[in-house]
Amino acid sequence: MNGRQLRARFRGVAVVAAGLLALTACGGGDAGAKGDGNGEGKAPAAARTVKHDAGTTEKVPAQPKRIVSVSVTMTGHLLALDAPVIASQATPPSVITDKQGFFTQWSDAAAKNSVKVAYQGFEPDVEKVLALKPDLIVGASSGAENAEKFYDKLSAVAPTLLYRHDDVSWQDLTARLGKDLGLEKRASEVVAAHDKRVGEVKAAITVPKQSAALVRDNQSAMTVFTPESAQGRLLTSLGFTVLEPPAGKGQTQGGRSDFAEFSQEKVADTAKDSSLLFVSHTPEEITAATARPVWKDLAAVKDKRVYDLGLDTFRLDYYSAGNLIDKIEKAFG
Repeated sequence: MNGRQLRARFRGVAVVAAGLLALTACGGGDAGAKGDGNGEGKAPAAARTVKHDAGTTEKVPAQPKRIVSVSVTMTGHLLALDAPVIASQATPPSVITDKQGFFTQWSDAAAKNSVKVAYQGFEPDVEKVLALKPDLIVGASSGAENAEKFYDKLSAVAPTLLYRHDDVSWQDLTARLGKDLGLEKRASEVVAAHDKRVGEVKAAITVPKQSAALVRDNQSAMTVFTPESAQGRLLTSLGFTVLEPPAGKGQTQGGRSDFAEFSQEKVADTAKDSSLLFVSHTPEEITAATARPVWKDLAAVKDKRVYDLGLDTFRLDYYSAGNLIDKIEKAFG
């Protein structure tokens, strides 16, 4: 083979090689667009703009991977959605939490998902949040862990969404979170499972003819949860008539519509002959409350229409709502 023939052959090989490289590049682009089933090489979904209770946040990941919750209340809602929570605010340990400060109703789910304690306390520790490298921060704009004062600092770490949880049912909050986090299907499944359970228990129980007073004894005062509270809405869905506190006679906090507080001297006038359903008390605390002079002569106490709804019912999420339903079924079934 002469030199001219060799050069021609090399040119042919080069053309074929270039063509193969071009085809490989095109094929690699298709694979990246379709993904390999593990998310590797998959083109990221477009970020979204989300309106929440502290403002409007841009560049929210369509599919967040590392969520840090700065609200121990919101963490339960996120875990029920199978959201990728890597760490959460914790409260000082108490009878309603595990030793880390996570609420008992979802602490097992947190352990299963390897959720770490981001920090302990009600004010966000921004430096510790930053160290966790979140791609999304979720928190509360109501309650003791209200993070609105820290919104700008948290937003400098990662896109931040804050939600009120005091004047909305946990189902509505779950649906809203599902929409904002791209987890609509899971949110629908969670609410549907709850609704099915409510229907089953409602058909199996006999509710008292008297109204149900959802109460919490604070020793110096009595908290009455309204029909608009998460607890009130759940009891209503189960067929109960929830006591509406006397208008204008109780003290509310921050314009909240979910509960009102009354002095101990007004217990009788407030509860009247309603059955008493205690929210977030130990059995010993309920016994002590109903033994006080202002309580012991109530019709519900005399007729033994006093019920314990469990320690985890002060703030409802998917988990504590399920526990409350179990308590109702046991007491009235």
